[in-house]
Amino acid sequence: MKVIVIGSGFSGLSVATSLADKGYEVTILEKNSVAGGRARVFQAEGFTFDMGPSWYWMPDVFDNYFAKFNKKTSDYYDLVRLDPSYSVILEGNETINLPASIDKLGDLFESMEAGSKAKFQEFLRQAEYKYDVGINQFVWKPSTSITEFLSLKLLYDVVRLDVFQSFASHIRKFFKDEKILKMMEFPILFLGATPENTPAMYSLMNYAEMKLGTWYPMGGMFKIVEGMVKLAEEKGVKILLNQNVQKIEVIDGSAKKVITNQGEFMADVIVASADYHHVEDKLLGEEYRNYDEEYWKKRVMAPSSLLFYLGINKRIPKLLHHNLFFDEDFKVHAHEIYTAPQWPSKPLFYASAPTKTDESIAPEGCENVFLLIPVAPDLEDSEETREKYYHIIMERLEKYCGVSIRDAVVFKRSYAHSDFKADYNAFRGNAYGLANTLMQTALLKPSLKSKKVKNLFYTGQLTVPGPGVPPSLISGLVVAEEVNKAFSI
Repeated sequence: MKVIVIGSGFSGLSVATSLADKGYEVTILEKNSVAGGRARVFQAEGFTFDMGPSWYWMPDVFDNYFAKFNKKTSDYYDLVRLDPSYSVILEGNETINLPASIDKLGDLFESMEAGSKAKFQEFLRQAEYKYDVGINQFVWKPSTSITEFLSLKLLYDVVRLDVFQSFASHIRKFFKDEKILKMMEFPILFLGATPENTPAMYSLMNYAEMKLGTWYPMGGMFKIVEGMVKLAEEKGVKILLNQNVQKIEVIDGSAKKVITNQGEFMADVIVASADYHHVEDKLLGEEYRNYDEEYWKKRVMAPSSLLFYLGINKRIPKLLHHNLFFDEDFKVHAHEIYTAPQWPSKPLFYASAPTKTDESIAPEGCENVFLLIPVAPDLEDSEETREKYYHIIMERLEKYCGVSIRDAVVFKRSYAHSDFKADYNAFRGNAYGLANTLMQTALLKPSLKSKKVKNLFYTGQLTVPGPGVPPSLISGLVVAEEVNKAFSI
C-alpha cells in the first residue's frame, strides 16, 4: 500500500519510518529544501545554525525510538550531558547555575530555603511517577475513544497524576522561595501556558529536565534529523524536497491523490504531518474538515517566538550553553502573552551559545548565539519591531556579559510570526502548537484521524500527544499503529 506523508518534521519522519518498517511503500513530500520541519539547519559565514529546537530532554524517548528499529542513538550522533544544565539570570544579574547532579541541586535549593532539599526529593519522587505513567502510558494513547481511559487502573493514575490541580498550586506545596519557584516553573514555558493554567501532571517535565538531564548532540540538533532521515531511507522511505502540497483530492470519501507544485502522487493512505489547520483550511474541501473556523478560533495557542541567529567574531564571557534571562517580571510578560496579547514591555528571553560545548559550529575563536523571546501568537512582526527588541535584549546581554557584542556581530538573521507562516504554514504564526491546558489534553485535542475521510490521518504538534520534540516523535509512532490497525498488510 502506498502512503504519502506530508511534511518531514519529527512526526513525519517518525510515522514514515514506522510504516515503511511495517511494509508500506512510503513517500514524504516536504515543502522546504531540507528535511526536519522546525528543526531545520542553515549555514552562513562559516556558522551552522539550528533553526528550532535547542534543548535535548527525555533522552529515553530518542533511545526507545531508535531501538524500535534495532538501532541506537549512538549509531547516528554523539551525546554529551551539560553540566551545569543551564544558567538562570535573575534581577540585578544574579546568576544561578543549575548543576546536573541531583544531590548538588538539592544542596543548592537547601542553601536558598531551609528544608527544601528533602522537599525537592519528595517532589521528584512524585514527578518520577508522573513521568513513568505519563510518558510510558498516557502519551501512547491515540485518544480516539473515551474507552481508552476507562480502566480502574487508569482512573487511579489520573488522580495520582494531579490532572485537575494546577502546576502553580502543586509546586507551592513544596517551596516558598521565589527563586526556586522560578526555576521549577521554567520548563512549563515550553508547554505553552502559565503555571496557573497547566495541570500539575507536567511536573514530569521537571523530572525529565533535572533527573534525566539536559543533553546536546555534537554537531547540533540537526544531527537528530540527519539520523532519522538516514534511518528512514534505510527502511525505503522516499523523501522528496521542494514539494509544496496544494491539494488533497478526495473521491467517494477516500483521499486518493496529493497534488503539489511539482506533480501528483496517488495514495492509499495519507498522513498529514503539516500544520493541522492549514491542511483542513487549504488542502481539503470544506465538507471534509474535522473542525470549522470557529473551533480553531477558540484554541489556546502556545507562544510564538522572535528569534535571532547571530554569528559573533569573538568569544563571549559568562554565557553557558543555555541561559535564561528571568531578570524581569515573569507575570507581566506572561500577561502580555496569554491575557492581553501584545509585544512585551519588558521581555524575558533565552540565550543559547552552543559553541560553549561544540566549537565545530563556528569559525575558530567565534561564538554562535541563538536568542529567543516568547511572544503572543498572531502579532504584526515588522522589521522595525524586530530591531527594537533586538536592541532591548542585546543591551541586557552586553550588560550581563560585561563586553560589547553588537559591534562583533558578523552575521544576523531574525525569524518570527510571518516566517513561521511562510515556511511551515503555521496557524497564527505559532512556534510550539497548542497550549497544554486541561481543556486541550488527550481526547480534547484535534483528532489524529479524519472523521470524514477514511484514509486520512494527522500527526504532529497540533494533535496528540502535543508539542515538543519527544511528543512529536511519539505522535508519529502512535499514528503509524492506527494506520496499521485500519489498513493492516
